[in-house]
Amino acid sequence: MMRTDGYLLDNRQTEAGERFDAFASLFDPTTFRHLEGFGIGPGWRCWEVGAGGTSVVSWLAKKVGPTGRVVATDIDTSRVAPAARPPVEVRVHDVGAEEPPGEGFDLVHARLVLVHVPDRERALRSMVESLRPGGRLLIEDADPALQPLTCPDEHGPAEQLANRLRTGFRRLLADRGADLSYGRRLPRLLREAGLRRVEADAYFPLTSPACAALESATIRQIRTDLVTADLATDEEIDRHLANVESGAMDLATAPMISAWGRKA
Repeated sequence: MMRTDGYLLDNRQTEAGERFDAFASLFDPTTFRHLEGFGIGPGWRCWEVGAGGTSVVSWLAKKVGPTGRVVATDIDTSRVAPAARPPVEVRVHDVGAEEPPGEGFDLVHARLVLVHVPDRERALRSMVESLRPGGRLLIEDADPALQPLTCPDEHGPAEQLANRLRTGFRRLLADRGADLSYGRRLPRLLREAGLRRVEADAYFPLTSPACAALESATIRQIRTDLVTADLATDEEIDRHLANVESGAMDLATAPMISAWGRKA
């Protein structure tokens, strides 16, 4: 399959909002636990990279208060724009191609972003450079190659179909330059970037209503791409969506690996 330019999961598509809601349900508790562990509080200056939706940005705004600052950036800010009120500033920004939107940040955070950025090395360097000495970097990214199945318990035709469609989704992502094994390298990359006290963990949702909502929204969003690339038929997609709606399958997401460290 020839490589195609453009982000597969456009923020302006109808299903994007459903995906952001599912991500918030699945991953906000993990993200907030790490950020709380850093001691985030009033007056902190934060950069939320590839903000997407509003859940993390709004949480950060409450934590830093009126004396703090939250810069929320994305290549498409349509979903995060409603959060643009003090202390939040929303900017259109490409982390892999542009200079940081400031310096001296106490915290820089990116979730499910770098795996999709073509120049990941530059993006990571930019985020580290924007930190003040002692500032914290938290990068959270999926590793679909570490656990590639929608249904790890592949015990019937419905699960087999789900896993075949997930294989097609992974192929579409890779064709657009996504690094499907990026998450596992984060601890090493943060150390190589000069960060200290680097740690990491992983969260792997195996089944929940949010997993099902994410699967449904994702498949509907990439439906045309799957069919055009001969990776699935409309009939197979309809059957899979009905299977998801039935609630009879245990649907998983890729593990999300969180890695964090402190700038010297």
